Amino acid sequence: MTTKQANRMTIALPGPYQKRLMNIARDVSFPAGSRLFEEGRRADRFWVVRTGTVTLDLRVPGRRAAVIESLGAGELVGWSWLFPPHLWHLGAEAMTPVRAHEFDAVTVRLMCDSDPQLGSSVALWVGQILAHRLQQTRTRLLDLYAPYGSGVPR
Repeated sequence: MTTKQANRMTIALPGPYQKRLMNIARDVSFPAGSRLFEEGRRADRFWVVRTGTVTLDLRVPGRRAAVIESLGAGELVGWSWLFPPHLWHLGAEAMTPVRAHEFDAVTVRLMCDSDPQLGSSVALWVGQILAHRLQQTRTRLLDLYAPYGSGVPR
């Protein structure tokens, strides 16, 4: 199983927790080119992609934003909603038309607070994604700006 597969909600969370989260999900769609969120703004929701592609990007002073990763079906878009101060650390854009499940962050955090086992499962899921995204960001920035790149074959 790859890291990306383990980051999917359907693999990372036990069935009963998936069901509880899906009970509060709202189906949304974004046209290609629309911004889901901007770095530094309030993180009050998150998404699990159903169809389409979302790119994550990072502002680089004096340069165009660097695309860090592309996310597809089953993948979590956004982790900043879980950790204070609840501000986006990256930006996100729909590269293709996207359909997704949207979750209200406050509601999910309250659910996690009231059920420590759910909270632990969600924290582990998001933590695994955070670790993966940190490594992706490091590799991408080295590829873009280090004299010899990251050394990771692409």
